[in-house]
Amino acid sequence: MSTFKSRGLRGSTFEDFINKTNEIYEENKLALIQKIPTPITPIDMDPKTRHITLAYFDQKSTVDYVGAIQGIPVCFDAKECTKDTFPLQNIHPHQIDFMGKFEEQDGLAFILIFFTERDTYYYLPYKDLKVFWDRMEEGGRKSFRIEELDEKYFFGPKTNLLVPYLDMINLDLNSRRA
Repeated sequence: MSTFKSRGLRGSTFEDFINKTNEIYEENKLALIQKIPTPITPIDMDPKTRHITLAYFDQKSTVDYVGAIQGIPVCFDAKECTKDTFPLQNIHPHQIDFMGKFEEQDGLAFILIFFTERDTYYYLPYKDLKVFWDRMEEGGRKSFRIEELDEKYFFGPKTNLLVPYLDMINLDLNSRRA
């Protein structure tokens, strides 16, 4: 059982950027993506403001976002990373399991990573994440380095789009067809 005592959770700014991008995608009929709320049980509330001041996470959530893009089912998680090394402990076994099953059903699963020190985004396809995960499971590194990532999946904001990940999905889909 995880507990938190904070008004905001780490990564919420990145998720806000993704949420704004998703609103634009929806307005333009490009995608319909839903943020999946993390189920919590309040333990303590401020009686004046009725804000939750202490809570625990009810259950393991799957991923942060689920939806469809031009008829393709997608699921993804959003992660922030301050250094050039991403610890795999930031991803949970049940998330890997869910994303694997999602892809088995012809869905598209991926992770969006914000490398904060470099101020850049990365689209990590599930198949690449699985390589790093399996390496860890076999006793190898418990992280991956930025140098190990495919350069074509780095991206930044565009005019009116804070996290334009649809371009990366197109790259991913084209590489699967090749």
